[in-house]
Amino acid sequence: MVKDVEEALTPDILNEDKYERSKRIAWIDMKKIQRTKVLVIGAGATGNEVLKNLVLSGYKNITIVDMDYVVRSNLNRCLFFSEEDAVNRRFKAEAAAQRIQEIDGEINIHFHTKKIESLPKTFIPSFDIVLGCLDNIAARLHVNAICYHHGIPYIDSGTDGLVGKVQVVLPPKTACIECALNKTHAKILEKRFSCSGINITFFEPKLAAEITTTSVVSAIQVREALKITNGMNGLSINNLFYYDGKRNVSEILEIPINPSCSHHHAEDADR
Repeated sequence: MVKDVEEALTPDILNEDKYERSKRIAWIDMKKIQRTKVLVIGAGATGNEVLKNLVLSGYKNITIVDMDYVVRSNLNRCLFFSEEDAVNRRFKAEAAAQRIQEIDGEINIHFHTKKIESLPKTFIPSFDIVLGCLDNIAARLHVNAICYHHGIPYIDSGTDGLVGKVQVVLPPKTACIECALNKTHAKILEKRFSCSGINITFFEPKLAAEITTTSVVSAIQVREALKITNGMNGLSINNLFYYDGKRNVSEILEIPINPSCSHHHAEDADR
């Protein structure tokens, strides 16, 4: 009996389990993680890092949506893209999906090279959790509205140089993306920023981008996804996680529910 226990605890046996170290976190349930259907919207810099973290964390059912193609300026902060992808102007979602499959051949990966707004109304509600790695407000509001209406957790992110943010929307308990909308957002609602320049409706200088900021923000996003997946919503960010890489600080900024927000106003009317 003692010999059997010793053999079961040998380093070689432990090292055979790909997720052995993750399972040492008491609330991690790999079966739940592997069953969860995850939608990642945006396959740029943050999307690349989010996808990497999801795959290494054990998620097996992932769908990517991104309408852009790879350009050379993506290559200093996008793990899944190559020089060849840039030369051939390959779709970001397609390139990322292929590289993910190479990392984990057991993963169920799908991709769509369209605007999220153009996909059927039933598309987003078919997922358990949505991670937004978007570069425009209009798409964020579209995803936020559908997720909130159907009660789907939505984890949104954004970066600008050394600054980044993550907001977790857990309907109906937390504020949503629209709750924090201000006049500045409204003015730029139809603008779109794209490395490729495709389908831009308004020209404006591109935002600064820096890989370490992207790495921090994406890590927070996936960590929040893990909490939600494992039923640890009580540990989730309830407001806005704000990261300032220049000062090396992070803060939680309060976002109260806006009673004038269309989503929450509709809830009040139903009561």
